[in-house]
Amino acid sequence: MGCAEQRFNVNLSILFTELPLLERPAAAAAAGFTAVELWWPWVDSPTPARSELDALKRAVEDAGVRLTGLNFYAGQLPGPDRGALSVPGAESERFRANIDVAAGFAQSLGCTALNALYGNRVDGVDPAEQDALALENLVLAARAADRIGAVLLIEALNEPESPRYPLVSAPAAVEVVDRVNEATGLGNARFLMDLYHLSMNGEDLPSVIERYASKTGHVQIADNPGRGAPGTGTLPLADLLDGLRKAGYDGWVGLEYKAGDRPSGDAFGWLPMEQRAAR
Repeated sequence: MGCAEQRFNVNLSILFTELPLLERPAAAAAAGFTAVELWWPWVDSPTPARSELDALKRAVEDAGVRLTGLNFYAGQLPGPDRGALSVPGAESERFRANIDVAAGFAQSLGCTALNALYGNRVDGVDPAEQDALALENLVLAARAADRIGAVLLIEALNEPESPRYPLVSAPAAVEVVDRVNEATGLGNARFLMDLYHLSMNGEDLPSVIERYASKTGHVQIADNPGRGAPGTGTLPLADLLDGLRKAGYDGWVGLEYKAGDRPSGDAFGWLPMEQRAAR
């Protein structure tokens, strides 16, 4: 693959999960990577104890890797949930309680990208009510991100795997990005372009890149079918990443794929060792 111009990070919530959380940053470093990203690691708690936050911070620092992306609290992920910020009641309150905690943790490690998953539709709740709540919470999240010099990422998922998630196309996610930026005037909401999810939705990926690269704050990849490493499916990921570069995207590319039956450390054969360290 023609990846020499890319900056890659490893998602430690889908790779190296055969290891305890605190051992994963060092495992990524041993595989040659210098940057990592995470879903919110404490799925049961938006406000974990300071000791837990400090332990993960030390693990990242001791491994000598950089945290480049972090999700806000998103409920049970992996699991049935797809975010919390649009879910009325306790989940929305948990998201709000998490905002400053996640932003503070990100700031402590120099992380400048925070991803806010929208949340599933809820039976018996007007979608317009959910969307209004989502905008309120995304505005709060965008302001918190701005305070630490970070961008707020808004992601499209795929409908086959997330049928109750309303943002299942690039245009739908970018529309929310635009609404948040209009509401805050900050301009720090950006699109998270996950090429696996968009391909699962059957979108024209070169067209998505052409239309939305300028609004993209982060890219994630996995092959399709299977959500495995590049080369295990049929997506022309090298060509797509080249297209992103030509369209002006020079940010991080998150490796958010499944290792399969092998150890995660064996799932990077497609990427030469000298191209794993961020430049």
